[in-house]
Amino acid sequence: MSFLFRKNVNFFIYISHLILFFSCTIVAGGMLAPVDFLALQTIRRSLEDLPGSNYFASWDFSSDPCKFAGVYCRGNRVVALNLGDPRAGSPGLTGRINPAIGKLSALAEFTVVPGRVFGFLPQTLSQLKNLKFLAVSRNFISGQIPVTLGQLRGLRTLDLSFNLLTGRIPWSIGTLPELSNAILSHNRLTGPVPPFGSRILTRLDLKHNSLSGSLSPLSLPPSLQYLSISWNRLTGPLDRILSRLGRLSYLDLSMNMFTGRIPGIIFSFPISNLQLQRNLFSGPVQPVHFVTIPTVDLSFNQLSGEISPLFSTVENLYLNNNRFTGQVPGSFVDRILSGGLRIVYLQHNYLTGIRINPSAEIPRSSSLCLQYNCMVLPIETPCPLKAGKQKSRPAQQCRWRG
Repeated sequence: MSFLFRKNVNFFIYISHLILFFSCTIVAGGMLAPVDFLALQTIRRSLEDLPGSNYFASWDFSSDPCKFAGVYCRGNRVVALNLGDPRAGSPGLTGRINPAIGKLSALAEFTVVPGRVFGFLPQTLSQLKNLKFLAVSRNFISGQIPVTLGQLRGLRTLDLSFNLLTGRIPWSIGTLPELSNAILSHNRLTGPVPPFGSRILTRLDLKHNSLSGSLSPLSLPPSLQYLSISWNRLTGPLDRILSRLGRLSYLDLSMNMFTGRIPGIIFSFPISNLQLQRNLFSGPVQPVHFVTIPTVDLSFNQLSGEISPLFSTVENLYLNNNRFTGQVPGSFVDRILSGGLRIVYLQHNYLTGIRINPSAEIPRSSSLCLQYNCMVLPIETPCPLKAGKQKSRPAQQCRWRG
């Protein structure tokens, strides 16, 4: 009897859901597909507004679900679901993403605003064959990125940044042919960077993880315009890779263990901010033309040789904590005194001189640091505290470099 009773109860619950569905859609003049209606109900039960949020206030299932906040329909199907209030500073949601999300088979866009949503990403996301935009960032999503996301062959944007994701980036993500934005930064991802085969990938952001290993020469497509893989544990040379990425407008490879030469052609790319600091790059640096990149940071590497005068056209130049030798180019002095070079950090190298009049006045808008080189400082200038207090290198270090 108990089995029959439970079976009858479940049946009546199902029938009541259908009656409620038909009543609300008839009143509203629409006809949302029953599977979508029931999926929205299940998703709602797994999430709650954080204190101060009233996102779910409009989710009254006695009315038309297509008029709910964040629900967008085409015909009788849900095509976009934006969970949470998108206004900046809104407190967001808490709870879990219910696997019922996979029932919304017409869904092309799925987002969750920043909040305290936790748990794993449902494997059922792979059932959303029409999905083009997936963004669940700045929450507390944990576990691994589902390998099955590689089945979303039309996916264009994947943003899972600022979560607690662990494990490797699935190789299947790199095979997505339509992917144009991959943003997985600020997680706890490990292992190598998979090769990305999309010919239209423009943004790749993997910074602040624990990725390791080296990048293969063909792992990044020439279509990239934004590349940030800083704060990882990546190794190996990059000259063959970087030489192919001529469309870059932003590049940050800092805080890794990359080795080898920095290709001169990279300083001709249309980059606004070049961040290569705190790696193991070595050898001389020789731009092809005068560098027009506003900010260039090559500090804390093992770069050597003389400083190229072609860097004198940069606005903010960080060459400190390397192994540069010789005289500071005269063109640097002209640009510093005219205020064109605003920040010039050359401290902690092996430079032997700079032709500047001791009575010259450095513009207040400019900052020049020369200390801890192989020269008697011709002019006293303020340096950052991290440069230390010692003005010049010990003489024996300079003789050895010579």
